[in-house]
Amino acid sequence: MSIEENRNCGCGCEQVEENIVDCDARREMANEIRCLEFAITELALYLDTHPEDQKALCLHRKYCKQVKDLKDKYQKVYGPLTINYPCNKWRWLEEPWPWERGNF
Repeated sequence: MSIEENRNCGCGCEQVEENIVDCDARREMANEIRCLEFAITELALYLDTHPEDQKALCLHRKYCKQVKDLKDKYQKVYGPLTINYPCNKWRWLEEPWPWERGNF
């Protein structure tokens, strides 16, 4: 199977424009994911000691949904965030290594 056939496996994980990546948008989306994950963790710790706080529980649910949707969107555009990303192909070696991007 060629790389091009592998990229278009039909599972919805192909990149829109492989050669044109908006680094600022990618960085901003990754940062938003990190912020939401931090907030989720902090709310979970708070809820350990305040389990009856409905406002915190509602906010935790809201952030969990937002981070799931944002991760799905990110992975469809830029590729997997983790090795657990469901896909019918192996995409880890398609991206340049961090030191090849000049971000290291």
